[in-house]
Amino acid sequence: MNRLTTSWGGFDLARFPEDPRDQLRAWSAADEYLLRRLEGIDDAGPTDLSGTVVVVGDRWGALVTSLAGHRPVQITDSFLGQQATRANLARNGIDADAVRLASVRDLPPERIDVLLIRVPKSLALLEDQLHRLAPAVHPDTVVIGTGMVTEIHTSTLKLFERILGPTRTSLAVKKARLIFCTPDPQLARVPSPWPLRYALPADVGALAGRSVTNHAGIFCAERLDIGTRFFLCSLPERRGTERVVDLGCGNGVIGTAAALANPEATVTFVDESFSAVASAEATYRENVTSDAEAEFVVGDGLSGVPDATVDLVLNNPPFHSHQATTDATARRMFGGSRRVLRTGGELWVVGNRHLGYHAKLRRLFGNCEVVASDPKFVVLRAVKR
Repeated sequence: MNRLTTSWGGFDLARFPEDPRDQLRAWSAADEYLLRRLEGIDDAGPTDLSGTVVVVGDRWGALVTSLAGHRPVQITDSFLGQQATRANLARNGIDADAVRLASVRDLPPERIDVLLIRVPKSLALLEDQLHRLAPAVHPDTVVIGTGMVTEIHTSTLKLFERILGPTRTSLAVKKARLIFCTPDPQLARVPSPWPLRYALPADVGALAGRSVTNHAGIFCAERLDIGTRFFLCSLPERRGTERVVDLGCGNGVIGTAAALANPEATVTFVDESFSAVASAEATYRENVTSDAEAEFVVGDGLSGVPDATVDLVLNNPPFHSHQATTDATARRMFGGSRRVLRTGGELWVVGNRHLGYHAKLRRLFGNCEVVASDPKFVVLRAVKR
C-alpha cells in the first residue's frame, strides 16, 4: 500500500486483490499529472468540477478516490478495477455512494461536463469509448486525457481529433503526458464500429469456420491469436456430464469449442473484463444451438466458484497487468483452479514456453504433463490428486 498526496487530501491506495508481494503502486505518474492539472498547479488555474465528472479507465480507483468529493462517475472495463475502487474508498473512510461505478457496457451519463480519460493499452477500447461518450459531450466540456509517453501515440491523438474535436498534448513530466481536446459540435456523430466479427480458420477443431464476436479491448480482437489457435488444436476430447470453466475466457472461443465437443458439459465463462464476457456470450449463443447449459460471469477469477465442484479448467492466463509484466494473475488462477477442481479434475493451460508455468504447476499440483508444444507455446495438463 502507498499514499497519494493531493490538494484534496492524502489517500492510502492499493491494487486489488491486495498482495504484499506486489510492489506495483495503485497509480502512476500519469494519474498524478492529471490531478495536478485539475488542482490548478499551472497557469490554467483549477478546473471547475461542479458539473458531471466522468472518469474513464481509472485503473485502480486512484482518480475517483481523490475526486470523491465531486461525486464522479467511473467507467471501466475491469471488474478488478471496480473492486479496487470500492476497497480504496472504504480504506480512506469515503462513502461508497460518493462514486458511481459503471462498466463500459452500461449507458454513460446523458451530459458530461468534465471528461477525464486514462488512456488504455487498447486503441480499440479508446475508440469505442469515445464514440459512446461523444453524444454526452457539449462545447464547454473539459476533456483531458492522460497516459505515459509510451502509451500516447499519433494514432491516439487522431482518435480524439476525429471523434471529439481539436486535440493537443502537454509537455512530458515524469514520462507522463496530458491530452487536451476541445469538443467540436459540428463533427458528425457516428456509431462505434465495435463489436467486430470474424470467421475462424478451418483447422481449429470443433469451431472450424464458425464466427467469433469481439467487443473492443479484447486481446487480439481482430484475429485469432496464435496461442489460442494452438490451444484449440490441443483441447482434451471428453464426453459425459461435467462442469467446465473457461478461465480468463476472452471472446469465449475455448469454452465454446469445449461445449461443441461435449454437449453434455456445463461451461462457465469467467473473465474480469465486462467486454470479454459480453463477447464470450455472443460467441457462444451464435455457435451453440443445443440445450447445453452455460454461465457467464464477470468476476475475480474463480473466487465465486465453490470448492471441489469443477471437472475441467481451461486457461490461457495473461502475463501483463496493463503495461506491467507480472505472473501474479497466473499464480492466482492456478491456485484457484486447484481449489475448485474435484479430485481427478484437470487444469489445462497454454502459455509461452519462456514463462515456466510447468514449474509453478508442479509445485502446486505435484504433477504437470506437456500435452503439446512448438517453438513458442506449450500446452500443460495438471491433475488434482
